[in-house]
Amino acid sequence: MPEKKSLTVKTVAQALLKQGLLSPDQYRDILVQCDAQAARLQSPQHPGYSRRFAQAPVAPSPAEVISSFNLEIPGGTGKVLTEDAITEVIAGLVGMPYLKIDPLKLDLEVVTSPIPRPFAMKHLIVPVAESGDLLTIAVADPFASREIEEMLSLKRIRIRRVLSSKSDILKILREFFGFRASILSAQNEKSTAVDLGNLEQFVRMKGQHEIESTDKNIVSAVEFILSYAFDQRASDIHIEPKRDVSLIRFRLDGVLHNIHTIPKPLHLPIVSRIKMLSRMDLAEKRRPQDGRIKTNHRDKEVELRVSTLPVAFGEKVVIRIFDPEVLMQDLDRIGFYPREYQLFNAFIRKPNGIILVTGPTGSGKTTTLYSTLRTLSSPEVNIVTIEDPIEMVMEEFNQVGVQAGIGVTFGTVLRNILRQDPDIIMVGEIRDRDTAESAVQAALTGHLVLSTLHTNDAPSSITRLLDLGVPSFLISSTVIGIIAQRLVRRICPACKRERLLSEDEMAFLDMEKKAYRVFYGEGCTTCRGTGYKGRTGIFEVMDFTDTLRSRLTDRIELVELQEIAEQDGMVPLRRVAVRKMLEGITTYEEVISVT
Repeated sequence: MPEKKSLTVKTVAQALLKQGLLSPDQYRDILVQCDAQAARLQSPQHPGYSRRFAQAPVAPSPAEVISSFNLEIPGGTGKVLTEDAITEVIAGLVGMPYLKIDPLKLDLEVVTSPIPRPFAMKHLIVPVAESGDLLTIAVADPFASREIEEMLSLKRIRIRRVLSSKSDILKILREFFGFRASILSAQNEKSTAVDLGNLEQFVRMKGQHEIESTDKNIVSAVEFILSYAFDQRASDIHIEPKRDVSLIRFRLDGVLHNIHTIPKPLHLPIVSRIKMLSRMDLAEKRRPQDGRIKTNHRDKEVELRVSTLPVAFGEKVVIRIFDPEVLMQDLDRIGFYPREYQLFNAFIRKPNGIILVTGPTGSGKTTTLYSTLRTLSSPEVNIVTIEDPIEMVMEEFNQVGVQAGIGVTFGTVLRNILRQDPDIIMVGEIRDRDTAESAVQAALTGHLVLSTLHTNDAPSSITRLLDLGVPSFLISSTVIGIIAQRLVRRICPACKRERLLSEDEMAFLDMEKKAYRVFYGEGCTTCRGTGYKGRTGIFEVMDFTDTLRSRLTDRIELVELQEIAEQDGMVPLRRVAVRKMLEGITTYEEVISVT
């Protein structure tokens, strides 16, 4: 450990140079610029002099200073030297364990209970784990003062220190203490609410006072949950009432993670606040409701779809987050291989007919449809969508929301929509005979119809249409092509490792026995230890060829349909997934779980 009980930019830069994370030129450039900047700021003539030096603020850490240059790590990898990478080097330099703080693995109580907020902010420390009387604390300064040990020793707590980046520590302190303050204030200001939604709850009829959904602390708590979900790039927020507590979970890359546990009396006011924002009926707690919220995050609009459902212990809320960057993508970037992309591109350029996108819930059908509509959108065409509900409000399309309660269904809207002179019609889902017949009629009268079906693969969609009562000759004359899709998780590039496929695994995938190199994610700070980061689509594209049209009858078997499609060039989902695995995009485990 260095003798001097502080770290300078020069000391840290030397360590980075020694480890090959800086080139000699970059090292010299850092020192020159830091010296020049220090001279400018210490000049009384500099506009920032009085603010920065006379008021004696907390100086930026060496890791913050060096990372602010956004330098590329030598070696041509294209990776930038981040504050986390620099902090890890500093940890090795001073002989301390390094920890990349993962907010999803922190416990609100552990972070906020042992140390008061002013003390934690002053010394930049955050408790990250607790085991018996041993508390693990993350510090930003490896030479933090003895006050930390003295304060915690009074509480008879043994401590283990780990080094984390200053930015991570400040973010956690602001978010977690802010959320805890909101929750505690809401609890303290109002008396305990009786949970009328809990089927097991004994109701006392005297002294019932619900916390108002307009309470400022509840407003803050809901805002924290939403902004936290946006930062973590969650696709869904689940707020689930249990017997004694309420659980908040986020879905990240298709997998649910526990985030926070909040006191049960606060579940009702938090749900009421969300219902108020999404314009739902606050008084209605016995029926499921749907609503939507439009908000902004980091200067971009975000659409939220809210659903409530009465369960045994109260109302469960699920908020689906629609990020325009995710929902509206270029078609060539969502995972198509060249053959499938060219086929699909040919489908959507046809003047009329039906294109079906199939797959289970959460397989990316909405992204494919919206991305397709954006590709086709132009001032020369009239695009009308019928959705249940409208996923994301887009100015370029004329969107109609289904309202079954007043008779506005897919079928009724489709029948009337033809008078609106559409060129392209998107039907959210073909779920009954009425909708199927209307879609076929629209295609026959010269319109391009895009829709979804819930089937496992592309050939099954034909048997599904036959089951709905659409005659085979009408299917032959209207359907252009069918796309079945799934989403597979991508291997994290930061911890990607190689292995050989075992004989059992080859046999399970019906692969020829030879040495196959496959990859997996070992788990690192970048991917929160999961080994995966992001998702990509896999697509089975079935062209409605002349061979298929000539052999299609009302009594055709699914097996025969699959054989015809594969003879005509269709690559099944499983084979597409195996290709992604062999290319190092996804893992064997994902191939098995998804296909």
